[in-house]
Amino acid sequence: MVDVGKWPIFALCPQEDLKLIRKACVFGSGNEVLYITKNDEVFVMGTNSSGCLGTGDAQSIIDPRCVSVLSGKKIESLSCGSGPHVVIITSDGEVYSWGHNAYSQLGNGSTNQALIPCQVSTNLVNKKVVSVACGSHHSMVSTSDGELYAWGYNNSGQVGSGSTANQPIPRRVTSCLQNKIVVGIACGQMSSMAIVDNGEVYAWGYNGNGQLGLGSSGNQPTPCRIATLQGIRVEQVVCGYAHTLALTDEGVMYAWGANSYGQLGTGNKSNQAYPVQVCVDRERIVEIAACHSSHTSAAKSQSGQVFMWGQCRGQAVISPHLTHFSCTDDVFACFSTPAIMWRLLSVEPDDHLTVAESLKKEFDNPETSDLKFLVDEKYIHVHKVLLQIRCEHFRSFLHDSNEDVIEMNQFSYPVFRAFLEYLYTDNISISPEDAIGLLELATLYRENRLKQLCQQSIKQGICEENAVVLLSAAVKYDAQDLEDFCFRFCINHMTMVTQTDAFANMDNDLLKIFINKASKAGAFKN
Repeated sequence: MVDVGKWPIFALCPQEDLKLIRKACVFGSGNEVLYITKNDEVFVMGTNSSGCLGTGDAQSIIDPRCVSVLSGKKIESLSCGSGPHVVIITSDGEVYSWGHNAYSQLGNGSTNQALIPCQVSTNLVNKKVVSVACGSHHSMVSTSDGELYAWGYNNSGQVGSGSTANQPIPRRVTSCLQNKIVVGIACGQMSSMAIVDNGEVYAWGYNGNGQLGLGSSGNQPTPCRIATLQGIRVEQVVCGYAHTLALTDEGVMYAWGANSYGQLGTGNKSNQAYPVQVCVDRERIVEIAACHSSHTSAAKSQSGQVFMWGQCRGQAVISPHLTHFSCTDDVFACFSTPAIMWRLLSVEPDDHLTVAESLKKEFDNPETSDLKFLVDEKYIHVHKVLLQIRCEHFRSFLHDSNEDVIEMNQFSYPVFRAFLEYLYTDNISISPEDAIGLLELATLYRENRLKQLCQQSIKQGICEENAVVLLSAAVKYDAQDLEDFCFRFCINHMTMVTQTDAFANMDNDLLKIFINKASKAGAFKN
C-alpha cells in the first residue's frame, strides 16, 4: 500500500484519519492537499493559496476541513495549475473548478478568483468528461466520445484555438483533431499534448525548449502531429515543466524538450527538439510519470522496478536511476521539488477485504472448494457455483454434473489454471508463451474479455525471437489487434526478426501474406 505519510503535509493529519484515506492529491507548492475518505467525504488542509482549497475563504488550514459541496461527488480525477487552480472530474462526468483565475483557467467566463468549487458546464452540457489535465494557467478535458476542450491562459497557443487570446470558457479543440478520437491528454507549463486512438500524438503551445517534439522551437497555436513518431503507437504521454515523455505499446519510452536537469534521461543535459528513445536497462516500461510543476521524471518497468531521473532533491540525475521504491508516486514524495503528486493517488485499504478480494483469496483453496480439476497430474480447487456464474461454458457443462473431480487433457496446467484464476480475479498472470494457449482457450470458450487480456500479455512479452510465433498465433485465433501489433513489431525490427529460426520455418501461406504486407508498408525500400 502507498504510504501517504511520505508527503510532509500529512504530518498535520491525525493518525486515525490517515487510515480512512482512499484518494489524495498533494499540489501547489507541496503545502496543499485534498483527500477523499472511504465514506466519500472530501477534506482539505494547507496554506490555501488563491483559495485553492475550496473552503469559501483564503485562510490557511492546519486541521483537515470537510468540503461539503464535494462530498459524495465521487471524484475520479483531479489536476492542478500553478496559481494554483484545481479542476476535478466526478464519476458522472461532471467538471468542477476553483482557485486562481486571473487567466480564466476555471472556465467560468470570468477572471474572478473562486473560493468554492463550481460546476463548469458551458459547452460541456450532455458531455461525459473522462480525463483532465492542467498546465500552469490553462485547463483541458476530454470526453467519453473522444472530444477535447480547453480554456484559460493562451499566450503561447496552449489552448489550441489558433490565436493567443485567453479562452474564458471551454472551447472544443478542433483543427486536425476535428475527426480524431482523443484517448489521452497531458499539459506542460504552457504546452499541451493529446493522444488519439490510433496512437498518434499531437502537440501545441509553447515550444521554446522543443517540448512539442516538432523539431523546432517555434510556438504552435493549433495541434500538430509529431511526425517523428510515425508508425509508433503511443499509449501514455506525460509532461514535466518543459519536457515530455511518451510510452509506446511495446513498452518503449521516448523523451523530448528541456534537459537542463537531465530530465530526458538521455545521459546528457542537451535539449531535444525531436523524440529520442530512452533506454532503461533493457526493461519494458509499463508506466511513466512527470508533473508540470517539476523537472523530475519516473518510470516503472514490467518487473516492478521503479526508476527516476532529472531534478532529484537538487541533484541532476541524467540517466534513469534504479530506486528501492515500488511505485512512481514515491519518487515525487521523496525526490521532487516541490513534493507534490503527479496524479490523484488511490490508496487501497489494507484492513478490509472487498468481495473481489475475498473471491481471489478463495481460488485453489482445498478447504472451501467443492470441485477439483486434474490437469497434468495436478489438482486445481474451485467452486462450482462461481464457475457457473462467471462462465457460460461451465454453466452448461456443470449443470447436471455431480462429479467432484474432473480430468482435463485439452490444455496444459499453466493455461487452465490461469483461466480458472481469471474467473476469480478478472486478471491473468501467465507467460507470453503460455498466453498463446490461453488465447486458444478463450477463443474456444468465447471469452472475449479474456481474449483481450491474452493479447495484452502477449504484446508485453514480444521480442525478436518470438515475434513470428506470436504473429502466427494471432492469425490462427483471429486476434486482429494482436496480428496488427505483431506485424508492426516485425516491420520495426525486420533485420533481427528475419534472422530467427521461426522466420525460416514460417508457414508458406503466412510468409506470402507477410511479404505482401511488408512490401505495402515500404519495408523493402532502399
